[in-house]
Amino acid sequence: MEEEEEAIGFLDKVLEDEDVFLLEECELGTPTSPGSGSPFLVAVKVEAGKGLEMRKLVLSGFLASEEIYINQLEALLLPMKPLKATATTSQPVLTIQQIETIFYKIQDIYEIHKEFYDNLCPKVQQWDSQVTMGHLFQKLASQLGVYKAFVDNYKVALETAEKCSQSNNQFQKISEELKVKGPKDSKDSHTSVTMEALLYKPIDRVTRSTLVLHDLLKHTPVDHPDYPLLQDALRISQNFLSSINEDIDPRRTAVTTPKGETRQLVKDGFLVEMSESSRKLRHVFLFTDVLLCAKLKKTSAGKHQQYDCKWYIPLADLVFPSPEESEASPQVHPFPDHELEDMKMKISALKSEIQKEKANKGQSRAIERLKKKMFENEFLLLLNSPTIPFRIHNRNGKSYLFLLSSDYERSEWREAIQKLQKKDLQAFVLSSVELQVLTGSCFKLRTVHNIPVTSNKDDDESPGLYGFLHVIVHSAKGFKQSANLYCTLEVDSFGYFVSKAKTRVFRDTTEPKWDEEFEIELEGSQSLRILCYEKCYDKTKVNKDNNEIVDKIMGKGQIQLDPQTVETKNWHTDVIEMNGIKVEFSMKFTSRDMSLKRTPSKKQTGVFGVKISVVTKRERSKVPYIVRQCVEEVEKRGIEEVGIYRISGVATDIQALKAVFDANNKDILLMLSDMDINAIAGTLKLYFRELPEPLLTDRLYPAFMEGIALSDPAAKENCMMHLLRSLPDPNLITFLFLLEHLKRVAEKEPINKMSLHNLATVFGPTLLRPSEVESKAHLTSAADIWSHDVMAQVQVLLYYLHHPPISFAELKRNTLYFSTDV
Repeated sequence: MEEEEEAIGFLDKVLEDEDVFLLEECELGTPTSPGSGSPFLVAVKVEAGKGLEMRKLVLSGFLASEEIYINQLEALLLPMKPLKATATTSQPVLTIQQIETIFYKIQDIYEIHKEFYDNLCPKVQQWDSQVTMGHLFQKLASQLGVYKAFVDNYKVALETAEKCSQSNNQFQKISEELKVKGPKDSKDSHTSVTMEALLYKPIDRVTRSTLVLHDLLKHTPVDHPDYPLLQDALRISQNFLSSINEDIDPRRTAVTTPKGETRQLVKDGFLVEMSESSRKLRHVFLFTDVLLCAKLKKTSAGKHQQYDCKWYIPLADLVFPSPEESEASPQVHPFPDHELEDMKMKISALKSEIQKEKANKGQSRAIERLKKKMFENEFLLLLNSPTIPFRIHNRNGKSYLFLLSSDYERSEWREAIQKLQKKDLQAFVLSSVELQVLTGSCFKLRTVHNIPVTSNKDDDESPGLYGFLHVIVHSAKGFKQSANLYCTLEVDSFGYFVSKAKTRVFRDTTEPKWDEEFEIELEGSQSLRILCYEKCYDKTKVNKDNNEIVDKIMGKGQIQLDPQTVETKNWHTDVIEMNGIKVEFSMKFTSRDMSLKRTPSKKQTGVFGVKISVVTKRERSKVPYIVRQCVEEVEKRGIEEVGIYRISGVATDIQALKAVFDANNKDILLMLSDMDINAIAGTLKLYFRELPEPLLTDRLYPAFMEGIALSDPAAKENCMMHLLRSLPDPNLITFLFLLEHLKRVAEKEPINKMSLHNLATVFGPTLLRPSEVESKAHLTSAADIWSHDVMAQVQVLLYYLHHPPISFAELKRNTLYFSTDV
């Protein structure tokens, strides 16, 4: 079996050059006679031992593919007998003539190959270096006349099958799902294939057989008795191929448009398609006149990838439905946020494990296993995270729906298609052979080779930036007429782009001046995108896929986040040009370890950066005033806000609120009632982040890390409650107050999309992350911070969020059984 796999791998390597082989044949015309310089009939000096071993490998591989081919022919013949039997009854499915047209020469081809296989198989299984089988190939080549007859009839056979499918439901069912037996040693007992795909197999087979002959000759010593016989078989095969080249290899038509121009690949990429209510990863190819949606075929190890065409639309027939036309579309249900966060956590933990294994010079097998796990999680994330609908329609029929992770990407695809549609395009239908050739060309033409996951990256590639990017969107100019304008910011995260921030709408202007600052968390990010929109207030233009009014993209641009440029302490101002519009912005980056510093306030009169016990004592309160006011405001008008606590507020608003709370200004309540709710949520987070030590204290941090790792539920409960009891009263009361608030926010998850898990992800590190001195003992690098400690911090908060209500009095009264000093 191992030898066979090796052989198949070797053969596939050869078959990668199949296109080149056929192309050369086309160009050469009829091959010349042996010895006259034909590139395929030149004798190769073969090292005897090695050559004979390679002969066995080539033959084993060919035998395995011959078995598959015979099973395919058998599957094609299977419905022929019952169809013939009904043809003479009062209710025939097909007429005798139709049956003979569709299945023309299949029985003869099957018998030729079955005999060939039965004779070759024992020779390969009882291998002997002197074994001869050239006569078998010679006989096979001499029967190629049957293939000539098949090829001449092929087009009519396909057309007949198609017409019969359209007019007869019974036959349509039969032809859509023919069961092909799997190879003897295969786990798959059957696979389902269409009749159309099976009818192409004989056309494909002649090329394959010719290639194998070519390889056998290469590895057969000239003095071997098989050599002249194989040479003769190759000569007959090549002559045959040349004589019907135009019939079986419609490359010339498949690579040209109906107008005779060269068909070129303009754009390709991996997109998620909604197909039969489930998400499928597709590789989409945009050619000069056609959009083709394909999927990668599953291939065994060592096999090169191939594509299956799922559907295609000539660009002349492609239209984008208006938002109103999407009304009848089925709703797309987004994947639960907490499950996406879980995947991110797993990916981060696996990254961390891989780094540790590499640092400890771990076994490559263990590293490969971890990488495989990471790929599986990244693939799931890639498949389930996109939510932005991109619908295209064939004016002659079906609609197709892709889900994208970013508006930028949707706009790129739409613009590329619309640009091509400005040319004078003609509608057309590709024959199955043309479609097969076009799909086959995708593998070599594609520009995007790998699924966009980080596990596909080389180790020496930049891991991206981890930390916080501060961006100020200043202004924009270049608009031809007044409009209501705003910008959004996207960064790449875990291989795909997500929208992270949005400026306010600047109304009725040609020169908007936002001057708004945002803090964006980066998770291995390498690019920042800025999109400029015109706000639409027309309620009729609601996209029924996601219930949002469709705003018009005025321009978009992308810049690389170069660590050298970004990682300076100063602001870096830049201009991004997009469709004649210029947007001015500034940015600076704070690495995660820098952003994790808790800096105590120099003046103790304010509330930010001041110990919680000092603040509550001064205020004579149990919970700091800032916490109570922010929570009250969020519960009053922000509890149903989508992404509350996750979407960042405008940094300048947050800083203004911080100043007001620090100064204990009497206008606090008035300012709070006017302020954007995301800024208020951001102020609360900032307060906890800037505490000189975390709310759950530096002293107890190691114990929280140990407690959450306990496996026994009773021991964990005991430990986690004891740790709460060990907190200073102001810390504990504030923590319990916040806990109940976050639970109330999560109750509105269907509306605000913030689950307990999402809230734990936002607040866990803020409430637990140790201050500078403590953190050095626990954290080593930016990646470790994100992966290991942050995950544990999230889990600690999640534990308490899932816990039934915890009362301060009950907790203090109940000593449980846990008495060990922490």
